[in-house]
Amino acid sequence: MNSARIRLVVILATLSIVGVAITQFYWVRKAFGLKEAEFVRTVNTALLNVAHTIFDINNTPPPANNPVEQISSNYFVVNVNSDIDAKLLEFLLQNEFEKRSIHTDFEYGIYDCTNEKMVYGDYVSLGQGADQQTKKELPMLSSQGYYFGVQFPNQKAQILNQMGIWTFSSVVLIVVLLFFGYTLFVILKQKRLSEIQRDFINNMTHEFKTPLATIAVSTAVLKDPSILQNPERLSNYTAIIEKESTRLRHHVDRVLQLASSTKDDITLNKEKIEVHDLIEDVVHDFELMIQSRNGKFVKDFLAGSPFVNGDRLHLQNAFYNLFDNAIKYTKESPTITVKTENKKNRISISITDNGIGIAKENQNRVFENFYRVPTGNVHDVKGFGIGLSYVKTIVASHQGIITLKSEPGKGSTFTLTFPTV
Repeated sequence: MNSARIRLVVILATLSIVGVAITQFYWVRKAFGLKEAEFVRTVNTALLNVAHTIFDINNTPPPANNPVEQISSNYFVVNVNSDIDAKLLEFLLQNEFEKRSIHTDFEYGIYDCTNEKMVYGDYVSLGQGADQQTKKELPMLSSQGYYFGVQFPNQKAQILNQMGIWTFSSVVLIVVLLFFGYTLFVILKQKRLSEIQRDFINNMTHEFKTPLATIAVSTAVLKDPSILQNPERLSNYTAIIEKESTRLRHHVDRVLQLASSTKDDITLNKEKIEVHDLIEDVVHDFELMIQSRNGKFVKDFLAGSPFVNGDRLHLQNAFYNLFDNAIKYTKESPTITVKTENKKNRISISITDNGIGIAKENQNRVFENFYRVPTGNVHDVKGFGIGLSYVKTIVASHQGIITLKSEPGKGSTFTLTFPTV
């Protein structure tokens, strides 16, 4: 499946899921609103019956308008225009709420218009196993008569408990969304890995094709008997074959490094290694190469002889990759600074170059297998994109840490930190 088709599938799937989520949210809100309206109607009916019962008991005429007034979504007041017995009121409220299946806690208060204060208030727990809460002061209203107020602090929880199927469907939708997100992540990751793998194959084909072609041409020349009459020419073509063979061997070694670094059980032949000697050995291998570019190595080693417990071959290969990159990715005369520092029973080794640098958005990815920083021309700098991945694996297998600081046009600094022995 090509990139355009994958992109189309992802967009359509995302739009579909978003549409389903919006629809679900709309209907849940709609259902909640209907349940809330039903709750309000039921409470109004219950409080109206309580008010009429109090009118009959106190032998007072009911008002012409509805005595029940909703102040907020969960607070109601009832005008009774006469004194109210608190225990009787609580009994009537519980009785009416029970008959209408209102099984949520409530608190009530009675307003005394003579003293202009709430003279009684209590919290009534109707839910099974609910904890008794401390009663709260209910807000008072500007009124010229007696009234009582009822508030439902857990009204929303009561409504949500009655929306079982909607809650279940919402949970299912959330699971679907999470699964979709994970699937989308896997698809995009697989697509990226496919692209990286394709680039790796293209690079590898190019890198192997060039030396093979050179060897083939050189071999054809060497088949000519007349070349024996020209020893200098014979030596040149022999040197070319040797150089290209070495180049092919290095490519094969790097692919083998990748194969070994992807194993969970890397076999390390550890020994006590003097860090400065190890670095000096690798620097020596690059002396001719860096001198041919009019470059130089700058060594800023700490005093003494720090030792680490590690595999010499793998550590040499790791430093070889870092020095090789520092030279390859420097357009001018390369200057590579190697600095060592002590950091609390650990040794820090910094390798700084004056190369092209790495943009911030690419710095976290340079340690991935096959990844190469885009440069406009895939083959302007040779490589497979496996060197830094190998370096990170080897450093981690030695309980070390590798970090990168870089800025385009200002070079890069790789810092490796290992425990000392």
